[in-house]
Amino acid sequence: MPVAEKKTEAPKKFTPYEPAQGEEYMNEKQLEHFRQILLGWKQELMEEVDRTVRHLQEEANNYADPADRATQEEGFSLELRTRDRERKLLKKINETIDKIDEDDYGFCEACGVEIGIRRLEARPTATLCVDCKTLAELKEKQLGG
Repeated sequence: MPVAEKKTEAPKKFTPYEPAQGEEYMNEKQLEHFRQILLGWKQELMEEVDRTVRHLQEEANNYADPADRATQEEGFSLELRTRDRERKLLKKINETIDKIDEDDYGFCEACGVEIGIRRLEARPTATLCVDCKTLAELKEKQLGG
């Protein structure tokens, strides 16, 4: 059984955005740059879902040997868990595209500062700046989350 590709990371196939001197943060060009990154990522995830469905249909065998059957079921289970994570990621991508459409993208939800182009290219669905994300992770660690 082929190992499912890991698509939960932001796509690496894009040209990094180079803002012009004095360019306004999250202008139309930047918003379109991130919209295209998100749409490409969404397309990759959707294609992976289609491949998984085909794979599960093609590889579904009723093995007589319980060990073979258990191995197949474990492989299917892992693929389905990965697809569930990707389903949640698709929801987050769609929500992020909505934020771009509403001109409410690129600013920290906690403090309102710019998240930054490089951080957003690394994690296009980020909603917190580095400082607020670090603080949130520290609080989570302290609370045993």
